[in-house]
Order: sequence, then structure tokens, then C-alpha cells
Amino acid sequence: NITGFLLFTAFPVIASLALSMFRWDLLTPPVYVGAAQFRELLFTDQQFARVALNTFYFTFGTVPLRVILSLVLAMALNQGLRGTTAYRVVYFMPVVTSLVAAALVFQWIFNGNFGILNTFLRNLGDLFGLDISPPDWLNSSRWSMPAVMILNLWKNVGFTMVIYLAGLQAVPQELYEAAEVDGGGAWAKFRYITLPMVSPTTFFVVIMSLIWAFQVFEEAYIMTKGGPAFATTTLVYYIYLNAFRWSRMGKAAALAWLLFAVIFVFTFFQVRMQDRWVHYEADRE
Repeated sequence: NITGFLLFTAFPVIASLALSMFRWDLLTPPVYVGAAQFRELLFTDQQFARVALNTFYFTFGTVPLRVILSLVLAMALNQGLRGTTAYRVVYFMPVVTSLVAAALVFQWIFNGNFGILNTFLRNLGDLFGLDISPPDWLNSSRWSMPAVMILNLWKNVGFTMVIYLAGLQAVPQELYEAAEVDGGGAWAKFRYITLPMVSPTTFFVVIMSLIWAFQVFEEAYIMTKGGPAFATTTLVYYIYLNAFRWSRMGKAAALAWLLFAVIFVFTFFQVRMQDRWVHYEADRE
């Protein structure tokens, strides 16, 4: 285990840090530049600033929706109604579906000329006598990122839903029964029982969702190729472009370390803040 960790994890991480201090195009000898590439990215690379904004837009646009939708679906499937197992399978199926196949299907759905979504919106406008002009989703710098976000939510909500479902099933039913005896309604039970009891699950979901969202790549790569005009280019996609399209291996390594720093800061902040809103079993005892 130690040999595998050193060979496939520790050494590549250290090598990438060393590489970030060199300019190297894979063909000519690497040239040492120190921290110049980090300074270039942070202070002079305007494209990096736009890519970072795209990544933050995607992350903080999808993570709250993912958490809310997952919790709502989990609560709906935790009612013990008939056919619940079938619904669980249906909602989880996108998780095990090939992302490449799903992205290709969503390309057709968001097609501006004859896609299913725009056809539905036009028909809806005709039905109510409204002049609806739906956007050309994947060719619009304004709407291409929301389209990528919709695909990401469709693909991943089922996974966090299952995690929430496990957390909900661990909540003691005696608490709900006691709340009913005290005259608590549905909102009171949700606010004072469900949310605190599943807060450790929410903490895990938020942390993992942030990490995954900051590393999004496949959706933008398949659906939009990072376009139009870099509107859907994320940090990981920018790393890919620098490394494998433009042969800037040192700059790609520097980008990877900046991405690591961003993820580390947000994760550290969440861990430090968890005492204010996460309630563990030991705390309740």
C-alpha cells in the first residue's frame, strides 16, 4: 500500500509542484521560471479570471440546487408509499448512465432549432398566445452554462438523494411522534427534527458536492467544448487546454495547484464552520 501510494500519488503530486515552476512544451528542455507562472495566472492572465468566474458560477449555481433537490426527493421517497422502490431506481438511474451518452442526448434536447426543449417552449407559447423566442442554448454565451448545469444536476442528484435517504432512515421515529403529541405540524417537524438530525449528512453532501463541482470537466467538454467564446470553460477544462492542446505543461501544473488551493480553502472553511450548524449524536447526548 505504501509503495502504491508513493508511486501513484505522492510522487506525481510532488512532481507536478516542481513542474509548475518550469516552462515546458514537451519538446524542448524545461526552463526554470520560479513562481512566474503563478503570478501570470493571478495578475495578468485575463482568460484565467474568466475561467475562474465560470467555475464559481457553476459551483455555486449547482451545489445549493443539488442539496435542496436531493433532500426533497429523499423526503418524498421516505414516506413508505407504494412503488417507492421503483421510484428510487428511476431517480438513481442517471447516476449509472454513461455521461457521454447523456451529454449527447442533452445536446439534442438543447438544440436551438429543433431541440425538444425549444419545441416545447414554442408550442407552449402558441397555446397561450405568447410570443416565446427560446434561446439557442449551446451557442449562447449566456445560456450555455445553465444548460451544462442542468445536465450536471440531472446526472448527480440521484446519488446525493440516496445519501440523504440513508440519513433520513436513521432519524428515530419517536421524535416525530413526540412532536405530534406536542401539536407540531409538518413544518415544525422538518425545521426542528429533520434538518438538525440530517445535518451531518448535509455537511458531507455539501463538502463532496463542492469538490466535485470545482472539478467539473466532462459536461462542458462533450456538450460545448468550453464554448461559445470560453463561456463554459472551467478550471479543469482550462488545465486540459493548456496541457494537451497548447503544450504548456508547467502552466497546467500551476493551474492544478491553484485549483487545489481553492478546494482546500473552501473545504477548510466548511470544516471550521460545522460546529455552528452540524449536530452529531454525541452533541445531542
